[in-house]
Amino acid sequence: MQIETANDATAAPSVSSNGSAWQIISFTSLSFVVYLAIGLPLAILPEYVHMRMGYHASLAGLVISIQYIATFLSRPWAGRISDRKGAKISVLWGMGACTLSGLLLLGAAALHRNPAWLSLTSLIASRLVLGVGESLGSTGATLWGISSAGPEHTAKVISYNGVSTYGALALGAPLGVVMETHLGLSSVAILTIIICALACAWAAMKPPVPVTPGEHLPFRNVLSRVTPHGMGLALGGVGYSALATFVTLFYLSRHWDGAALCLTAFGIAFIVARLLFIRTIGTFGGFPVAKVCILVESVGVFLLWRSVTPWMALFGASLTGFGYSLVFPALGVEAVERVPVENRGTALGVYTVFADVSFFMVGPVAGAIIGAFGYASVFLFALICVLAALSIVLILARKKSHPTLAPAD
Repeated sequence: MQIETANDATAAPSVSSNGSAWQIISFTSLSFVVYLAIGLPLAILPEYVHMRMGYHASLAGLVISIQYIATFLSRPWAGRISDRKGAKISVLWGMGACTLSGLLLLGAAALHRNPAWLSLTSLIASRLVLGVGESLGSTGATLWGISSAGPEHTAKVISYNGVSTYGALALGAPLGVVMETHLGLSSVAILTIIICALACAWAAMKPPVPVTPGEHLPFRNVLSRVTPHGMGLALGGVGYSALATFVTLFYLSRHWDGAALCLTAFGIAFIVARLLFIRTIGTFGGFPVAKVCILVESVGVFLLWRSVTPWMALFGASLTGFGYSLVFPALGVEAVERVPVENRGTALGVYTVFADVSFFMVGPVAGAIIGAFGYASVFLFALICVLAALSIVLILARKKSHPTLAPAD
């Protein structure tokens, strides 16, 4: 047994490494709490800031976006914390930050219009702290699960973590709306404080895993090794980002009803594919699975682009979700294998940043394309990006099969 570093624990008990579903869920449930805290205020803050506090709609949008900016900037740092101090420390800091964000949200609710600028300041601070908490909590929980279950279960842990993430957001957003409508913003803040504080206490009781000793690669080396896989992830994620951002406007332009059903179909297909086919990554490898999944996703995006009925669009959304479901874990397995074990938290943090980039960049770029060519063009743009992702995966798979083709770091 390796000696535990003083930064993580004084004496780390051995951790069972059986990779069972319940063992993995015990760690990914911590990500569920993080994203529940994110989902609870997600659907209510824009309306709250714009309509109730009286600020401009652009500022209401900034209040939401600023959390993602904080997440984007802090993910690599969260990975280094997980590598150097331990995944448990990262989770504890993350849960602490999420709890603090709830306290700041409670302060914003209490200070509403007394004065309004002070309430807005507390609200922005809450969003910034929540963004950092997301990086620390989700990265730490994923690495903790991988370290405990064993690296051979990396794909399974990443997949379960994704289900926890999407499930928490799907639950949190409507729950937050109901609570704010009937009980006020303070109730959302109090629930956030309670669930995050309880999760922090629970995480504190869980046994840590030893920090892997060894020399850590410079950040630029980790970045260079993970970036090609991250680019594949970012381009492959444009299909989902375009669907989530513009499907409502696309339906309105066609005078169709039921745009929300597309997102529901995407989510159901996404989760079903993850639960049914996650073992294929361990059986066939990350790149073969990624190739098949991106091909399926491209067919789905093509159907969305060429859809002439709502049912055709619904089927396209389902195929998009089914195909995209395993892209993240399939490429993620290949990405973390490119770095030594002691650098895998940093690699996960960097890799996940590319998923954030995909979501943030689609809005302005696709918006400009829609302005020039119409709403359907956003899915043609997404199709081109997804096919570019497939090209990257094919190149990376070929380099892995012929190592002499890969450039030396």
